[in-house]
Amino acid sequence: MAERSLSGRVWFASVFLGLGLVLWLVRVLPLQGLGDPATTPGETGLTLGTWPAPDIMLALTLAWVMRRPDLLPAPLIALYFFLEDILMLRPPGLWALIVLGATEFLRRRNPTLRGLTFWVEYALIVPLLLAMVVLNRVVLAIVMVPQVPLGLSLAQFVGTVAIYPVVVACLHYGMGLRKPATGEVDELGQKL
Repeated sequence: MAERSLSGRVWFASVFLGLGLVLWLVRVLPLQGLGDPATTPGETGLTLGTWPAPDIMLALTLAWVMRRPDLLPAPLIALYFFLEDILMLRPPGLWALIVLGATEFLRRRNPTLRGLTFWVEYALIVPLLLAMVVLNRVVLAIVMVPQVPLGLSLAQFVGTVAIYPVVVACLHYGMGLRKPATGEVDELGQKL
């Protein structure tokens, strides 16, 4: 039975990394030409290329840790976001450290967060995401690293906040990841 539990954890870890790889590949594809063909770049019309994409992987990670923190270990989160820092040419390790701190904050409070409704959970995630964005910008400003404009950072924050319920629904209905009930045990009899 221990092998079944281990294989389940390995399965979910590989699903996380696979989704991360697919989302990263979509982010680096040159999709600027997918805007409205009726507008030219000089016009004020809104096209797909003018707004930053939401950070779906961040929303996925936070939603996953809120539901089943035992299936997403901290080293895996740190590794993924560190590699993403390097591949996206961000300062290596800063965003990974911020994401790891946020997920560990949620992980430590998981027993008390189990009984929350989705809207209370959402009210907790939104300020946490905002604090992550602000902390990242403050640290980058302190060390005088060039940053994207504040408007783009806030637009990505709003997009991530908006996509969070969709990610939660996909995790719940698509993958069957839900918050365990209080006192629920796994197949080995260990408390979840």
